[in-house]
Amino acid sequence: MQVKTDLSKFNNSWYKNGGSTIKLGLWHLVSALFFINHLSVINGIKVSLLRMFGAKVGTGVVIKQNVRIKYPWLLEIGDHVWIGECCWIENHAQVKIGNNACLSQGAMLLCGNHNYKKSAFDLEIGKITIEDGVWIGAQALVCPGITCKSHSVLSVQSVASKDLEAYTIYRGNPAVKQKDRVIE
Repeated sequence: MQVKTDLSKFNNSWYKNGGSTIKLGLWHLVSALFFINHLSVINGIKVSLLRMFGAKVGTGVVIKQNVRIKYPWLLEIGDHVWIGECCWIENHAQVKIGNNACLSQGAMLLCGNHNYKKSAFDLEIGKITIEDGVWIGAQALVCPGITCKSHSVLSVQSVASKDLEAYTIYRGNPAVKQKDRVIE
């Protein structure tokens, strides 16, 4: 007899996001008003709000409309980073984005997943590191525990399920090396 999935057994009480109920509630309100909408809110306001909620944010950061950030206190963004429209940073664990990195429209950084081998569908988390000069293409996805090394590229709609090598371009699902990245 095969064991079946039983979601009534799901228990992630072990998981602590580092924020109180009040802090999380306030973030949801601020996020809805200033981040998860199609209005063009002044960029400096968004950066200031992220800092107020514990994010480490460098200078020259551009955050477009309709960007979802789960827990800003688990987010570190370097200098001159671009975060495009409809990006989703689902950071159940720390996300670190290096200097001069770009997340194009609809890119997703997912720090959480479920263990399909467990009947309770246990939550698993892993931090994501986006090093300096990395470009995550439109609608591309970075999985939990991945490091995208310096100046790597994840092409449009590709899925990074393994670390990306420095100065290398990846494409596909799962993403595979296509060629070296040469910057002129």
